[in-house]
Amino acid sequence: MLNFLKKNIALIWAKKHVQKAQNFKQNTPENQENLLISLVNTAKKTLFGREHDFENIHSVKDFQKKVPIVDYEGLKPYIERVKKGQANILWTGIPQYFAKTSGTTSGSKYIPISKEGMPYQIAGAQSALFHYIAKKNNADFVQGKMIFLQGSPELKEIYGIQTGRLSGIVAHHIPDYLQKNRLPSWKTNMIEDWETKVDKIVEETEKENMTLISGIPPWLIMYFEKLTKRNGKKIKEIFPNLQLIVTGGVNYDPYRDKMEELLGGNVDIIQTFPASEGFFAFQDDYTQEGLLLLTHHGIFYEFIPLEEYGSPDARRLTLKDIELNKDYALILTTNSGLWAYSIGDVVRFINKNPYKILVSGRTKHFTSAFGEHVIAFEVEESIKATLKNHPAQIAEFHLAPQVNPEEGLPYHEWFIEFEKQPEDMEAFRTDLDNQLRKRNTYYDDLISGNILQKLHITPLRKNAFHEYAKSEGKLGGQNKIPRLANDRKIADSLKIHKL
Repeated sequence: MLNFLKKNIALIWAKKHVQKAQNFKQNTPENQENLLISLVNTAKKTLFGREHDFENIHSVKDFQKKVPIVDYEGLKPYIERVKKGQANILWTGIPQYFAKTSGTTSGSKYIPISKEGMPYQIAGAQSALFHYIAKKNNADFVQGKMIFLQGSPELKEIYGIQTGRLSGIVAHHIPDYLQKNRLPSWKTNMIEDWETKVDKIVEETEKENMTLISGIPPWLIMYFEKLTKRNGKKIKEIFPNLQLIVTGGVNYDPYRDKMEELLGGNVDIIQTFPASEGFFAFQDDYTQEGLLLLTHHGIFYEFIPLEEYGSPDARRLTLKDIELNKDYALILTTNSGLWAYSIGDVVRFINKNPYKILVSGRTKHFTSAFGEHVIAFEVEESIKATLKNHPAQIAEFHLAPQVNPEEGLPYHEWFIEFEKQPEDMEAFRTDLDNQLRKRNTYYDDLISGNILQKLHITPLRKNAFHEYAKSEGKLGGQNKIPRLANDRKIADSLKIHKL
């Protein structure tokens, strides 16, 4: 009876929420500009606000003249002052949390989350579920158990600021009515070693009525593989009432075939776009591609055409300026004190009414050793098209340039961990090369101009990427291995795993 009531209450809440959400989709560019001015006015008296003359910012143009685009290194001096307990530096007061993330050039990053910003992290995930329930007209999953594959919820304190991984921070804000249905146990969630943790999660969940599972695709696959190996069954046989998977962090499409094989039955998928810096978008219609951009969640967005990114004259566009099917570097100004902050993600708009995006890559994850500037979206779409013509299954891949081959012209080298190899590897290779040439004219010019030779494929042993991640201390949590590189660092490490 209690579960029946919970399901019906969820349906009512979901429909009310979705109806209310229609309001923010109207007049969005104007609302975004108003939001920016509100953020600036709130932070006028902060150190950053005084140094950047916030008193005299009255428009987007004023803001863009006075506040330059920065990455984490640009804000790091301010964040270091906040870490020492100083208030009113980037935002009023001190942050409620620091979300600690792994950086490449900066070491560990400490992303501030204010008391104003934290509720939106929770609201983004909540809104994704409400939109799903309303669209599906079904909330059966609330009657079963739910699991969130996440980092440890253990928090440490830095001068009064609670600090930890974002997923661990969020764990402290899950409503009581969901906590009762939530797995794994708090004790298991506290385990730091990822493999030990997943083994324990398998033990705790395999006999439960799991209805919702959330996590990034590589670690969902790891969890599912351990379950299937232990039980000798597909996931839908183990969890017959599994209704929904919520995922994010990376593009889901390259993992789709493997996931479907492991699941062995129909499960709905919702893709989301969360980060320590904010919860940006989610799939509001699970039957269609595209993520609804959350323009009313305390974040002002700017967009730099990818081909201009890094140039001192790069245009800073707002929602009213964007074009469909173009790639833009995503720039954020948030109610946690990030100002004109380049997060490193690349997005592509596929709809303006409402604004819907695809995450098409990373500004630092591309291959351009020869001027081709190949991005993640292009390689993922190329793989997808090739797999339609040459049935195979790919667990993971990495693309790196080979600038100085032992013989012949330079080339792109693809390190691929196949679950199932194509019957004709040479035909697969040729088709994959042609698919990439169709999507990137610069690469096509390099091939046709005999600057590059056709790509090479280096097949890897099973679990090659798992072993690489483990060797680098990047196994589990929100860690992701870049699929594209401009150097051979990852490639040389993967070579030891070749077939």
